[in-house]
Amino acid sequence: MGWSIGYDSRWKRDIGYGVPAYCDHPGCGEEIDRGLAFVCGGQPYGGDHGCGLYFCSKHRRWAGDARDVVQLCFRCRYGKPKPYTPTPDHPDWMRHKLRDVSWGPWRKKNPDLVTAIRAALKEHAHA
Repeated sequence: MGWSIGYDSRWKRDIGYGVPAYCDHPGCGEEIDRGLAFVCGGQPYGGDHGCGLYFCSKHRRWAGDARDVVQLCFRCRYGKPKPYTPTPDHPDWMRHKLRDVSWGPWRKKNPDLVTAIRAALKEHAHA
């Protein structure tokens, strides 16, 4: 199995190195992807120690042996109980889901999500 595109049921969003994204640290805006290289906890969904959100290198720190020497976001690294709020999907990813042939069956099954993505793109264009 590859890690190009998957789905995280906890955060209700697409993940994988094929998914362009923004760092989930508030106000960062750094462009990354939702692959294993950027996930808090170093494993899908965050593993045993992370929240499973995605962060650029400025917003991750190495944790020690007690936490399997993985990279964690600041909140997880310092034991804060509440995770950050996930950032919205990157516009490039939203457009891909709306236009790419491979997502056609998904669009047919999820018309409400298609409508929500279109609205999010319109809002992003006016921001």
